[in-house]
Amino acid sequence: MNITIRKIGNSEGIILPKEILDRMGLKAGDELAVEEKNGGFELHAVDAAFSRQLDHARAFIDKYKVALKKLAE
Repeated sequence: MNITIRKIGNSEGIILPKEILDRMGLKAGDELAVEEKNGGFELHAVDAAFSRQLDHARAFIDKYKVALKKLAE
C-alpha cells in the first residue's frame, strides 16, 4: 500500500487509511512511535498507561538520584 506525504499547515504528514487504523486498534488522538529501521520506518502504537508510568518512574529516579546511587554502591 502506498501513502502520499501531504502538506498539513506548516508541516508535512501522512494520512493512514481507516482499514490500517482498525487493524491496529487505533483511533484519532492515539499516539504512534516512529522508529527508523532497515532503511525505512516502523510505526508502533504507544501504550498511554505505560508511558505515564514510565514518566513517573523517571521523575522518581531524578528526585532520588543521589539516594539510589548510594544504595547501588
